[in-house]
Amino acid sequence: MFKRIAPDKWRHFFAGIIMGAFLQALVWWLWPAHLGLVTLVVFIIVIVVSYGFELFSKITGKGHYDFIDAVASVIGGVTGMAGALGILLLLSS
Repeated sequence: MFKRIAPDKWRHFFAGIIMGAFLQALVWWLWPAHLGLVTLVVFIIVIVVSYGFELFSKITGKGHYDFIDAVASVIGGVTGMAGALGILLLLSS
């Protein structure tokens, strides 16, 4: 029923966590008054960066294009954003 997740997908997932957490903290630090808008902007950036790397691989032929790698990065990015958002809200209250 369940397929094993390939090791390279896990690498994309963990890289996404770091990217999402870092971007959420950075953009919130730069623009602290609008938390909802910051979260939306960071989510869009995570999608663009994740798919952008895969699109770059497809266009240039350097690397291996795999759409699921981008999906794994976005899922990790959202996880990182949620973790950073929780920590930031705890620290700010």
